[in-house]
Amino acid sequence: MEPLDGYVVVDFSSGIAGAYCTKLLADAGAEVVKVEAPEGDQLRSWSASHAEIASGADGALFGFLACSKHSVVADPDEIDFVDRLLAGADAVVWSRGSSVAEHPSFTPEAIHDRHPHLTVTAITPFGLHGPWQDRPATEFTLQAWSGGIIGLGRGAPDRAPVYVGGRIGEWVAGAYAAAGTLASRVRTLDTGVGELVDLSVLESQILSLTYYSVTFFEALGRLMRPGRGLMVPGVASAKDGMVAVGCGTAQQWFDLCAMVGHPEWIDESAPFSISGRAGDLASEIAPWFAEHTVEEIRELATAFRIPNSLVANGENIAEMEHYRARGSFVANPRDGYTQPAPPFRLGSEPPPAPRPAPRLDEHGERYRATPPVARRDTAKGLPFNGLRVLDMTAFWAGPSCTHLLAMLGAEVIHVESTTRPDGTRLIAGVPLSEEQWWERSPIFSSLNTNKKSVTLDFRSERGIEVLHRLIQSCDVIVENYTPRVLEQIGLDYEKVRSLRPDAIMVRMPGFGLDGPWRDNPAFAYIIEDASGLTWLTGHPDQNPVEPFSIGDPNAGLHALNALLLALEHRRRTGAGMLVEAAMVDAAMNVAAEQVIEHSAYGQLLVRDGNRGPEAAPQNLYRTADIDEYGGNDSWVAVAVATDEQWSGLRDAIGRPDWAMESQLSTASGRREQHDLIDKNLAAWCGQRSAGEIVQILWDAGVPVGKVMQPHRVAELPQLESRGFYEYVEHPVNPTVRHSTVPFTLSDGPERWHMRHAPLLGEHNQEVLAGLGFGESEIAALEADGVIGRAPAMGKGK
Repeated sequence: MEPLDGYVVVDFSSGIAGAYCTKLLADAGAEVVKVEAPEGDQLRSWSASHAEIASGADGALFGFLACSKHSVVADPDEIDFVDRLLAGADAVVWSRGSSVAEHPSFTPEAIHDRHPHLTVTAITPFGLHGPWQDRPATEFTLQAWSGGIIGLGRGAPDRAPVYVGGRIGEWVAGAYAAAGTLASRVRTLDTGVGELVDLSVLESQILSLTYYSVTFFEALGRLMRPGRGLMVPGVASAKDGMVAVGCGTAQQWFDLCAMVGHPEWIDESAPFSISGRAGDLASEIAPWFAEHTVEEIRELATAFRIPNSLVANGENIAEMEHYRARGSFVANPRDGYTQPAPPFRLGSEPPPAPRPAPRLDEHGERYRATPPVARRDTAKGLPFNGLRVLDMTAFWAGPSCTHLLAMLGAEVIHVESTTRPDGTRLIAGVPLSEEQWWERSPIFSSLNTNKKSVTLDFRSERGIEVLHRLIQSCDVIVENYTPRVLEQIGLDYEKVRSLRPDAIMVRMPGFGLDGPWRDNPAFAYIIEDASGLTWLTGHPDQNPVEPFSIGDPNAGLHALNALLLALEHRRRTGAGMLVEAAMVDAAMNVAAEQVIEHSAYGQLLVRDGNRGPEAAPQNLYRTADIDEYGGNDSWVAVAVATDEQWSGLRDAIGRPDWAMESQLSTASGRREQHDLIDKNLAAWCGQRSAGEIVQILWDAGVPVGKVMQPHRVAELPQLESRGFYEYVEHPVNPTVRHSTVPFTLSDGPERWHMRHAPLLGEHNQEVLAGLGFGESEIAALEADGVIGRAPAMGKGK
């Protein structure tokens, strides 16, 4: 039985976010009934390369996202028929974009009122409530508002900053929507009453495209990475192509210095920061890369344990040896083009083969005759407030998975060691001379509120004994080490199952548990390089630019979805499960459009600065504002996605002669004349402030966004009205704002952060005593260095 067998979802959504949400549910066995207006979902006629789609056929991206779903067509006024569908369902996924979804009878609130048993998940740009609830937006303008366009200082300072290509925010919002739907289901099982899940794409992007910048700035009074600049080496030009090499830790930077023949650059006294100290050395590093082949560079970097990768795109990714060995790509069940396999593996059996995407109204007759009947399983669910999770993760990907569980009520025990604390404790650039420097990291604080902390040295027999007893007490174990680490201490799934037969073990290796690259170090940027996410980001006349943000949180989010499905499986069967949630598999799924477009149409999607396939014009335009640093790095994002929006923009800027050309009245014409439009819009924006531009264009119905500095997004009135940021007190650090989750639940909670991030080893006594250890045993463990409250380095402070 698949985890969601008998779970019925009515899909009112349009676009990528809702489609990906329901794809994740359909892949897990849910019966997804896609309700379409007579003209069909807009994705049926979509191609990012603007390839011609034959009459009666569907776009390849639709064919991927709609696998295993059913399609019914409903006229907007067929209220009784649609209500019969809803009466037999468990959940609804909704977004604007179709005449059915926007009918007054089928707004999220109306559906929730008439069918209170349903979980209703609404996906909107800004959320259903707040001062911006009805403002026009696109993926591109939301990236501007989120702070994600500037992100971690992405982009060369002498050029406009660049957005993350591939509509990544919509994919991530879809994954968040799936997680929100599944989490809400847990409460529905207990009560029989559904709730409204109100998801904001903007908030999803803040959590995925920025690195807790508000908390960092308010806690330390500075930016993690001031200014803009390209990461070094990042994507570099080798003798025979492009190669990606990156440093996420001080040791990796030291090793890179040695690798390129400059050990004199190593300064072990300097605090390492993810901001990167290599920018000034870029011109000296580049010649070394240009003298070596990609293979030579990768062999050397791998020997030094420096993260590295080939640079994947839609043309080459499916042929890479690692993905071929793992079966990472499969054939579309109808049209045979190449598409990614599911983003995670549940248990040891391969997932069922997907069914072909439905033709328009393929299942209409069936559902008109016999509406769906959900299982209506009212057996007591496993509420998160009774769930105990052993969190053996570090940095960003793993902790982001377990953090959402902690925010939703689970007891999460975060395990570190005094010799190797969580890496996010070390990247804030706080000098070791400061009192309790290891507690000062705003990144660690942002990822670990509501958790408990236990330190444990696995290198000792006593440490392994304590670990085994911890596992026996936990429902779930989550880890994101490279595979060899757990093998060295004998902790594979079979061992876990022998200790706790019904345990769920979530493993989050970078490249998976098998394949030629399984032991390669994997940081977010390398995952982005290896999956194609990097390829679409940057200016066309330069090497691609690593987003440096999406690889980790996207992996954590998909691992959470997999874990929620495994919990559903255990609730139904009583059995535990091994979950393999490889970071790169999650990344390849949200970058799926590239390989699909190339395989289906022979088109290689390429980066195009801030232009994109879904809107024209779409670009950044400099404003007349002086930025907070006294420079002229102030921008607005404008994206015209429809002819109606173009008409609104043309009127808003005074109907100048150049804008009245008939060629510009169509999307294809505007795309051909993009340079002309850019030149004139740049001149118009350059004479106005960002606030003035936003007001004028929003009032005209045009999607527009101010390119926010990421540490300033908490000032946005929409986020204030939704309570996206909450103040969190801390015994060492100042009280500052922390982000929450990108959705609200109609049944609460009213507050997400219940406890500050734990101090190192803060809960050693509590947790070990709960396992049956006496005071003298705990004291002996501390005396022997098995547990502790301070890092082995700098213990005196």
